[in-house]
Amino acid sequence: MNSSAAAAKQPYRPSWLRIVLIGRKPKNTLIRIVVLVAVCFVVFNFILLPIQVDGISMLPTYRDGQINFVNRLAYRRHEPQRGDVVSIRLADPEVSHPHVLYMKRIVGLPGETVSFVGGHLLIDGKVLDEPYVKKFCDWEIGPVKLEPDQYFVVGDNRSMPEALHKKGGAYRWQIMGKVLL
Repeated sequence: MNSSAAAAKQPYRPSWLRIVLIGRKPKNTLIRIVVLVAVCFVVFNFILLPIQVDGISMLPTYRDGQINFVNRLAYRRHEPQRGDVVSIRLADPEVSHPHVLYMKRIVGLPGETVSFVGGHLLIDGKVLDEPYVKKFCDWEIGPVKLEPDQYFVVGDNRSMPEALHKKGGAYRWQIMGKVLL
């Protein structure tokens, strides 16, 4: 038997490079790719939203330019809690830029009265312990009574001048989800 006849009888064996890139069964690999793309599309468009920190209002907890993800399903079974870092829309999405999100910490819950006196955060007249705030704060903000569906949000960097912070009451519908990590 000559060598060409022996080569014709051997089954086709794909090269190692093709096996690594495509696999032994290209049809199965294509199905896996389509499923993976569909799952990623759903997860990163509807469940986990990427958010980039822009500014220093959340220092030292989050740095400027840092990228995190917002879990949009975090509050399906329970309401936001004090201390949660959340992503919020401060504006009505139908009126202004719907894609602009802020990252803030919830310090006041619905129905509470929030104020800053001598740089201390007071909830219903009692000082709130905030271990995430590392620098002195000299803010003076009069009492703000929150509505039944409103939360008080503020950044962690209280050494910034109070006028430069985006803070205040955010309604429940404005809270997009909880920031992961």
